[in-house]
Amino acid sequence: MENNISEFLKVALVQTDLYWKDKVANMAMLEEKISGLDEIVDMIVLPEMFTTGFTMEAEEVAEAMNLQTTRWLKQMARKSQALVTGSFVVQDGGFFYNRLVWAKPNGDLGFYDKRHLFRMADEDDHYAMGTEQIIFEWKGWKIMPQVCYDLRFPVWSRNRVLEDNKLAYDLVFYVASWPAPRINAWDVLLQARAIENLSYAVGVNRIGRDGNLVPYSGHSGAYNFKGETLCFSQEKEEILVVELDYESLTEFREKFPAWMDSDNFKLD
Repeated sequence: MENNISEFLKVALVQTDLYWKDKVANMAMLEEKISGLDEIVDMIVLPEMFTTGFTMEAEEVAEAMNLQTTRWLKQMARKSQALVTGSFVVQDGGFFYNRLVWAKPNGDLGFYDKRHLFRMADEDDHYAMGTEQIIFEWKGWKIMPQVCYDLRFPVWSRNRVLEDNKLAYDLVFYVASWPAPRINAWDVLLQARAIENLSYAVGVNRIGRDGNLVPYSGHSGAYNFKGETLCFSQEKEEILVVELDYESLTEFREKFPAWMDSDNFKLD
């Protein structure tokens, strides 16, 4: 085990209903949940558009990066001493983004803009597409953030082989507002992303109905590099806590080095 890598990464998956386009109510509710955690965790993952629900009213709900939600994320990270992350609507450079932001306890921020916009809900008409794959580091773990519809596009989350013959990331996670009628695809694809990338995969989805009466059934969960279920929740409000084991991951990659036979390619 390398000295700068934590052997275990404990992740909290916050599966919850959301108040429709009510930032104050959602942040108060989530703060209570985070404060009520009865164990120390390293990372807290919230759903997609956790301050508003999945809305196309970008102009109504958007905010700049340095305002209310970002400050709240920093506060939650400082209080919990964990990395806190989820997506919300950001206006930046004259465009609107479905932006996943993470805050570390020391105040450092990072972000990833959703690449694949859900055209069946006209998301591509209201938001700008992200252009960069992002991998960040937390407690020595390499982590790739993704948002909802990105899950359907395996090339975008492909775990690349680096020049030092190591894989680019150890954990891929998805924050989502994935509707109940298509929940089977969510379950299957999360497992597939874990298996094909020889990594842990975590997905956090909301429950309840949004302001457009779209139903959500949760199915938040975590899967290991074999696609085995580490935790899973159906349609109820709860926080799942899962502990990911770095040594088990590296041992499996050494014993079953399928990544060495992966195809090399570049994205445009």
